[in-house]
Amino acid sequence: MTRNYGYLPDIICILISLFLVLETAQASSRDQAYRMHNRIAGVPPSAQVLSQMAALIDQGRAEDAAKIAIENPYFYNLSLKKWISSWTNEDENDDVSLNDFTATLLGIIRDEVPFDRALYDDILYIGPTGNGVPTYSPDNNAHYIALEDQRVDLKANLQKRTLTGVTGIGEAAGVMGTRAFGEAFYTDGTNRRALRFTFTNFLCNDFEALSDTTRADHRVRQDVDRSPGGDSNVYRNKCAGCHAGMDGLAGAYAFYDFQDGRTVYQSGEVQSKYFNNKDTFPDGYKTQGDDWINLWITGQNKAVGWNGESSGNGAKSLGKMLASTEAFPNCMAKRVFTKLCLHEPKSDDEISHVKSLASEFKNSSYNMKNLFTKTAVKCMGD
Repeated sequence: MTRNYGYLPDIICILISLFLVLETAQASSRDQAYRMHNRIAGVPPSAQVLSQMAALIDQGRAEDAAKIAIENPYFYNLSLKKWISSWTNEDENDDVSLNDFTATLLGIIRDEVPFDRALYDDILYIGPTGNGVPTYSPDNNAHYIALEDQRVDLKANLQKRTLTGVTGIGEAAGVMGTRAFGEAFYTDGTNRRALRFTFTNFLCNDFEALSDTTRADHRVRQDVDRSPGGDSNVYRNKCAGCHAGMDGLAGAYAFYDFQDGRTVYQSGEVQSKYFNNKDTFPDGYKTQGDDWINLWITGQNKAVGWNGESSGNGAKSLGKMLASTEAFPNCMAKRVFTKLCLHEPKSDDEISHVKSLASEFKNSSYNMKNLFTKTAVKCMGD
C-alpha cells in the first residue's frame, strides 16, 4: 500500500507554531510574575516562587499569585517600609529610619486590621527586645533603629500593643499619637502642620487645593494678619481661604506637643503654641479647648465626601471623621496604584479602575493586603 507523506511538513509547521505560542505564553506569565513580585516585595522571586506564581497566572489566578509575593518578608522590611516612611516626615523622605509610625502601619497591614483605624485606634506595634534591641521608649527611636540594624524580620516579629498602655499618652488617636508623628508634626509651629500632613498623606488633599474663601472665618486664630502688607483684600481673598477651614479643624490637636523627645498629650491644657503671635490680631479666635468644627462640609469641598460627625473634640474624633470620608479610600487606592504601576493613574480607564479599587477597599473593611493584591493584578502587564 502506497502512503502519502506530503502533508507532514504542514503538520510539523503547525506543531512548531503551537510550541512557539505556548512558549511565548509561558514566558509572558513568568515575566508578569517576576514583575509582580518585584513591585510588591521589592526583590526578585526565587526560582521556585517564580514558577508557582507563573503557574497561577496561567490558571487565571493572578490574585493568588500576588498573595504569594505579599508573604515575602521583604514586603514589610523593604517595600512597605519605604512606601510608608515618606508619610512620617515633612520632607516626605522615604530614606529614614524605621519608627513607631511606620511599624504600626506595617503591623496593621500584616494583621489585616481595618486600615481606617490607623487614624483613631488605640494601637501601636513594637518589636522584640534583646540581642542588642532595647525596650521601646516613648523618649527616643532607639528600639526601632536597632530592629532595622539587626535586620529583624518585621513580618514575623512585630507585636501589637495599645498606644496608651505602652506610652502612657492620654488619648488614643492612631498614628497621630506616635512619637514619630509628634517629632515631625507637633514640633514647634502651631500644630497646623499635623493637620496638613494628615490630609496630604491619608486624603491626598493639600490645603491649597481645599482653599475656599466663601467659608466663615470666625475660627481663624490670632496669629493671622487680617491686613497683610496693609491690604485686607489679601487676607479675605487668599489667607482666609485656607485658614477658615484649617483652623476650625486644627483645634483637635490643642492638647498635643512634642517635648523632651516624646509626644505629649496634656488633657485640658491648650498648648502655648496656639497663642504664638497672638498680638498680630488680638480679636482673632482664641483657642479654649480641643474642640473642632468642619467648615468645609459645604461649598466646593463637598467633593471630599464627608461622612460622620461635623464637629467634635480631640484628635481621635477628628481621625474617625477623616477616615470616614470618600477621599480616604480613594487616596489609598491611588497611592497603591502609583506604587505598583509606577505612575499615577492618567487614562480614563486607569482613573475608573482606581475608583473601583477604592470602592472594593472600603467594602473589604479597608483591608490593605486586599488592595495591594487587586492592584497588582491590574499593573502586572505594565
